[in-house]
Amino acid sequence: MRALKPLLILSVFCFAQLAIAQTVPAASPEIEQHIRNVESGLVGDIVLKGDTHTTHNLADRMKELNVPGVSVAVIHEGKIEWTRGFGVAAVGGFAVSPDTMFQAGSISKPLAAMAALKLVEQGKLSLDADINTYLSSWKLPGAPVTAGKPVTLRELLTHTAGITVHGFPGYASNEPVPTLVQVLNGEKPANTAAIRSEAAPGAQWKYSGGGYTIMQQAVIDVTHDPFARLLHDTVLAPIGMTHSTYEQPLPKAFQLFAATPYRGDGKPVQGGAHTYPEMAAAGLWTTPADLCRYILEVQQSLAGNANHVLSAEMTKQMVTAGMGNWGLGLEIGGAAQDQYFSHGGANEGFRNLFVAYEKDGDGAVVMTNGDNGGQLGDEVMHSIAAEYRWPDWHPTVRAAIQVDPKLLAGYVGTYELRPGFDMAVTLENGQLMTQATGQPKIPVYAESETKFFPLFPAEIEFVKDDQGKITSLILHQGGQDMKAPKK
Repeated sequence: MRALKPLLILSVFCFAQLAIAQTVPAASPEIEQHIRNVESGLVGDIVLKGDTHTTHNLADRMKELNVPGVSVAVIHEGKIEWTRGFGVAAVGGFAVSPDTMFQAGSISKPLAAMAALKLVEQGKLSLDADINTYLSSWKLPGAPVTAGKPVTLRELLTHTAGITVHGFPGYASNEPVPTLVQVLNGEKPANTAAIRSEAAPGAQWKYSGGGYTIMQQAVIDVTHDPFARLLHDTVLAPIGMTHSTYEQPLPKAFQLFAATPYRGDGKPVQGGAHTYPEMAAAGLWTTPADLCRYILEVQQSLAGNANHVLSAEMTKQMVTAGMGNWGLGLEIGGAAQDQYFSHGGANEGFRNLFVAYEKDGDGAVVMTNGDNGGQLGDEVMHSIAAEYRWPDWHPTVRAAIQVDPKLLAGYVGTYELRPGFDMAVTLENGQLMTQATGQPKIPVYAESETKFFPLFPAEIEFVKDDQGKITSLILHQGGQDMKAPKK
């Protein structure tokens, strides 16, 4: 899958372009004020009713969450209004700049989907044909659960194909990297299970990085091109994303610009940035400014003003919400008359988010080099939404009640979420606090005597036995319920 010679040529070409900094107009005093307001206006997903001190400073939150670097770009009225780096790309190293590259994680998927849709428009793929029609290096095995119904590209792109494997941890620099076929089959040295059908195609929505890996193999088999080169030629270069690549591992020519990934405790990811042979699902290295160029392409393509990759008609299909409010590679939200498209991304030590409106030319990208950057990215996006008066992405207001401190004391202890990963509950100055292994302490607030919530989308429910003794807790988060017995 590597075809080293063409990819090395591509690296040299891209490096020559990297010598030219990404150009964004100097910020006016008005824009500088917007930036200061965003920096000082961070707010969580949830705000306590009656709390008049809900906003936080970006630098403070970066320190609290052990996120060394943040890079932000904002689109307003159809252009990139500002880009700004905060913190450092590596502890003790250079500062984050608009040219600093981050692993995009699952934000790789919408751009990879755009490349697949380009092949659809060229007649090389079909959205609704059996994907095995296009697979030659590997075939998706049949399964009784599919009842003979074929899996299609449309279903793979919308996470409705019934395919296993949510995501991928990647491979440290000292680990062998499997071929794509080994990943698909779950064969060593692959560190994930075989990618197979687990539900009838079209029956349900379930996020699947495995589905995008099948798509990647189909694209390679149809074009006979290395995936990174194909994405460069069909998407990145036509849009002008000169500081982006799908090459894995990151070529030396780009490494000068690469951020170092960090864990939630502030320690660097061992071995540095992981390698992801699952390029369509997680392989993109990029910058917020370059992702803004992707956003602008989608916005302008919808309006018929710029169609460097897809036609307006195909772009409209891409952002049309189906099951689970997902289009072809993008999550769709907002009011029907003012929709936005978005995607998040999480690789080892990197957390990222973009949100953009289909109309009016507004949007933003936040990229971070820390495992706690997901929470921080949401807070920055809430601040941007408030500053630019977006109709969406504002926090939820929740009311908390007072609970007898004696009851709170009964909740104190350590709860095992899974082997080696605990939830410690403490009581500090009357405030119940939780701390997962390797993560900072988080206050939680009472909805009832046994149900508590942090200031982000999650809930903790304490479970009593017949004698009223606390025996476990249940963490409700991300659509999952994790029961943790008390040690």
